[in-house]
Amino acid sequence: MGNGFEETTRSGREAWPTAETILVADGFVLRYHSLYKIVHHEFRRFVHGDEFHEVLEQGLTLLKRHGAMKWLSDDRNNGALKPADAQWSSEDWAPRAMAAGWKYWAVVLPKKVFGQTNMRRFVEGSAQFGRIAQAFDEPTPAMSWLRQQ
Repeated sequence: MGNGFEETTRSGREAWPTAETILVADGFVLRYHSLYKIVHHEFRRFVHGDEFHEVLEQGLTLLKRHGAMKWLSDDRNNGALKPADAQWSSEDWAPRAMAAGWKYWAVVLPKKVFGQTNMRRFVEGSAQFGRIAQAFDEPTPAMSWLRQQ
């Protein structure tokens, strides 16, 4: 018996039994793990612009509604953020998420090196804003870390 956070079953189906799927689009899935109060997005391809804003705004709504403090960003299939998205997320969205209670952030890094470098900068800069962040290569250890916070 697993811990409920394995990414897929042997048959290939998703196995996040503690998660409620909130929003599904071509490029992403947004989930909420009510047992641990974790907002969880998974980018399934490069996501930017309005689509990027949508998933973060919907996740922010979950933070507020549930008093959640934890966020899992599964960015394995995403690339480096476009400059406009990086600026918006840093200067507009992140302060609002912090005000809503966001404190712990687990990031599953993109597979592509440029995307990894880009996201590592955000993770490393988190401490100056009072966020505790860790980077991971796979979602299961990221989820385990968040559960312990």
